[in-house]
Amino acid sequence: MTNPENPEQTRGGLAGKLAGRIKAGVGTALGKDELAREGRLQQAQVEAEADAERVAERAKQAEAEAELHAARSENEIERERLETEIATREREEEIERERREAERQAQSDAKRLEQKAEVQEQMAEKSAAAAERSAAAERVETAQEVAALREEARRAEAAADAIDPEEK
Repeated sequence: MTNPENPEQTRGGLAGKLAGRIKAGVGTALGKDELAREGRLQQAQVEAEADAERVAERAKQAEAEAELHAARSENEIERERLETEIATREREEEIERERREAERQAQSDAKRLEQKAEVQEQMAEKSAAAAERSAAAERVETAQEVAALREEARRAEAAADAIDPEEK
């Protein structure tokens, strides 16, 4: 029998439970209620320790699952942040490409318009030169006609003077 002032250390697990049953059985068989009660208490203590271990293990597993869930949530948030960052960077690059293309197109359009203006200017100059040459040729022709008419008028006058010399 054990001394209540000096409680013995009980072993846990199957050996502790078996020891508790043996004590309870022996105490009951011998009519020693204190030993039987001690055996039952030992069994209860082993079962309580086993229950506590199971609860602690479940708590540990729940904590691990919560940490895993938190880590997954953090990873998802980070993934979304990175996707947003990448999408933003890609959009900025697309905007820059579009800006460069618009600038290139504007330069191309300006050059084409400049060339067209130069061609139109050259054509206008050629047209003006041709009009000037035509006007000069017309002036020459008109001057020749005037000279021919004057010559004809002088001859007609000379012929008239020859016919009637007195009218002078």
